[in-house]
Amino acid sequence: MTLPIATVLAILLVAVVLFVTEKLRMDVVALLVLGALAATKLVTPGEALSGFSSPAVVTVWAMFIISGGLSMTGVAQILGRQIMRLAGQGEARLIMAIMSIAGLLSAVMNNVGVAAMLMPVVINIARQTKRPPSKLLMPLALGCLMGGLTTLVGTPPNILVSDALRDYGLRPFGLFDYTPVGLTILIAGILFVAFIGRHLLPTRDPVREVTGTSSHSLRGAYEIGEMLSTLALPAASPLIGQSLAASRLGSALRLNVVAIQRSGQTILAPRAETIIQKGDRLIVEGKLDPLRELQTGQFLTVDENLAGLTSKARQAIGLAGLRLSGEAELVGQTLFQAEMRRRFRVNVVAIQRNGRLQQANLQDTRLQAGDTLLLQGRHERLAELAAEKSWGDWQILDERAVMQQYGLARQFSGLRVSAESLLVGQTLRDSRLGDAFGLAVLAIIRAGEPALIPEPTSQLAADDVLLVWGTAANLNILRGLQTLEIVDQAPPSEATLESDEVGLTEVVLSPQTTLVGKTLRQLHFREKYDLNVLAIWRQGQAYRSDLRDMALRFGDAILVYGRREKLRVLSSEPDFLVLTEPAPATMRQQKAPLAVGVLLLVLLPVLFNFLPIAITAVIGATLMVLLGCLTMEEAYRYIEWRAVFLIAGMLPLGIAMEQTGAAALIATGVISTAGSLGGRAIILGLFLLTEVAKQAIPPAALVVIMVPIAINTAVDLGLSPLPLAMTVAIAAAASFASPVSHPANAMIMGPGGYRYIDYLRVGVPLTLVVMVITVILVPIVWPF
Repeated sequence: MTLPIATVLAILLVAVVLFVTEKLRMDVVALLVLGALAATKLVTPGEALSGFSSPAVVTVWAMFIISGGLSMTGVAQILGRQIMRLAGQGEARLIMAIMSIAGLLSAVMNNVGVAAMLMPVVINIARQTKRPPSKLLMPLALGCLMGGLTTLVGTPPNILVSDALRDYGLRPFGLFDYTPVGLTILIAGILFVAFIGRHLLPTRDPVREVTGTSSHSLRGAYEIGEMLSTLALPAASPLIGQSLAASRLGSALRLNVVAIQRSGQTILAPRAETIIQKGDRLIVEGKLDPLRELQTGQFLTVDENLAGLTSKARQAIGLAGLRLSGEAELVGQTLFQAEMRRRFRVNVVAIQRNGRLQQANLQDTRLQAGDTLLLQGRHERLAELAAEKSWGDWQILDERAVMQQYGLARQFSGLRVSAESLLVGQTLRDSRLGDAFGLAVLAIIRAGEPALIPEPTSQLAADDVLLVWGTAANLNILRGLQTLEIVDQAPPSEATLESDEVGLTEVVLSPQTTLVGKTLRQLHFREKYDLNVLAIWRQGQAYRSDLRDMALRFGDAILVYGRREKLRVLSSEPDFLVLTEPAPATMRQQKAPLAVGVLLLVLLPVLFNFLPIAITAVIGATLMVLLGCLTMEEAYRYIEWRAVFLIAGMLPLGIAMEQTGAAALIATGVISTAGSLGGRAIILGLFLLTEVAKQAIPPAALVVIMVPIAINTAVDLGLSPLPLAMTVAIAAAASFASPVSHPANAMIMGPGGYRYIDYLRVGVPLTLVVMVITVILVPIVWPF
């Protein structure tokens, strides 16, 4: 083994480890591979960057745009509904119809986009036929994946294999060269799933498991069972006259107010600004444990004996004003993200913006240049921070003057941690006093000794007294929450969650989302959309509490409740896919004939060898925008940039493996293992090698590595490289057995309530079916 071969294999090994561990995004790994190959001079700078001008990469991003144009004009939904109407009620017929339409569309569209467009249609069919979505959604994903095997443009691996053959001076695969084998696989796969695989699918309905009711009855009377409760307010409750947002039922008690019973009427999905009135009964969704802690004194009790400590705190603690400059690092962050208490040991007690003073819900306020923060801390600490000029203009303030100038009505109070309190052993941060109640903890008094401005990581102990500084309103809110009465564990039977104006629906992140890794709090979801998130279904489990701080993942199913006009607004957002509502109003169905015409204009010149697919795809993408099928902004969103950079970054690795002899070395290993057994044994070996490697390497990147190996194997044995290249394309694209192997698989995981084992049950035998067809049919269609 030469040094260049060892080097390129070492780079490959490091890339595989990074792909498996997911320490870095896969597109970042690809760019690191590109840089490493150029830095070690295994490829020239031009070869390192050649991926970005590769016809394969150009074809991939252009087809993404064309697929987006077909999506925005509703082509898939139009065809899908028509075929579903003809499928009838039988489960096998439904599965065959779903997989057929998904496969047909995926032959010419991005299969992730097809899955996204048809998923709402399939879920509605499941509800209409009273079947769990788990019986129909996996067939949808499998149909999309197998449909991609039928044409050159069906999936990126097909395009990459064809382009690699051209680079080796061989005849590239044409538009329908994949069809004989791919169509056979699609038909066999449909029959397998419809008559065998469907019995391996789980009977699972995530909506039933989240809410206690079947998904097909969402539009009727709706009961959440034990997750719904009714709360009553005493006649003199401090919560009367407060808005729902100001009541802190959500931030403090983690309860969603889904309805208000008032004067014999039920107000469904009340807005955040709805004022609580005397005699109201609140129907809430969520666990009642935090409320019970407040009611039983297992949280905090008021301690009035603080006169001496209050005076001492006034002397040691001061106020400062900070006007943020445009260059300040805090601009664009929320206070929750900035972690002011932990990083700077100060409390933010108010924010002044455009002449208005904000004192509530500060933690989720995104800071802007020109904001003035009113900070509270020890005098010496404020002086130290004032020396940091990069934040903006500082001014040490007099507390009395500030109170008069801004009308701040704040007071000192003492809250004692009882021995039975569930806060014992928790940190100050976990107590959520600041986030939930807007109370700034100035000191922790333990055994008579005060610790001023304690760290957020300070642990609370039994009999600790917390000196807090907060508005009278916030202290009243705390008292008001403690006096809430639990009337029933379940609401009255006549209470329903849905009406003509109010609905309950499921939402998933769309393929074009930019929100993966962000929390509902960071998105200001409640404030932006005026909708409540009742639950998140993730990997076979329903989560109902602390939802706003859960980082969203691709494949999550989010149960959303609110007014239907707000749900329609959400459906028009490119980051979300609403599963149980009509298509967004932005769907341009009148442009559907134009979109289909553009698709034909792209494919026909390729079919007759008049123009290469890369050129016709670029022309087609441009026409989609010019004809108004989608806007240029939408076109950019439909491009899966991760896939583009992954392919462009990994293409130089294929060049390096060929030039250094690494591909020939691995090909020799394949020949020594299966070469003497004949051509079909080599196809079997390549298929299995690709399948194993696919568990660690993304399919598009794997093709770049495997094609040189396949071609070198063919050359060494004196065989045609075409059947081996076709085998690599099929094996790389047949990603059935894992939810993470393909975005279409991940997308259905939440709505279908699938677990990892469900993909294995159906995906492994289906992969064996594909393998057998490949070994038998490829040498017949593409002789050695």
